Amino acid sequence: MLKHSSTSKMASYLQRMPTQTRILRTTFLPLSRPFSADALVELNPGEIGIVSGIPEEHLRRRVVIYSPARTATQQGSGKVGRWKINFMSTHKWENPLMGWTSTGDPYANVGDAGMGFDSEETAKSFAERHGWEYVVKKRHAPLLKVKAYADNFKWKGIPKTQED
Repeated sequence: MLKHSSTSKMASYLQRMPTQTRILRTTFLPLSRPFSADALVELNPGEIGIVSGIPEEHLRRRVVIYSPARTATQQGSGKVGRWKINFMSTHKWENPLMGWTSTGDPYANVGDAGMGFDSEETAKSFAERHGWEYVVKKRHAPLLKVKAYADNFKWKGIPKTQED
């Protein structure tokens, strides 16, 4: 258990730290004094958003949670059923020299690379812990007809000609 003097030393040390770590200071101060109304803020960054060091303009991001469709070249069902998080990008422009699409958004390509989840619920809880608003796109279910291979060779009647 920490003594009162060591707790007050820690609090005074944290008050002297640079501005970037003030978020961390607010998490340690309740150890030395009771909770107060000034600790409540409108911004709800989530559990991880408080200590992550992410700038405040990125804490209020909106993300899309979706289950990507199977690519045309894949016939198996190995990667089907995964859920991904993708950030809604806002700052895009066309580069006048090359015609490429440029972005000033640091999270523009993050979701495509590695934010994959096994279920929709885990993706939602991940977004809530980081304090992101999310929109869930419904999963596309393909319409499959049950057929047998023998149906390809089944008698379908007399073939129709163009004259009939």
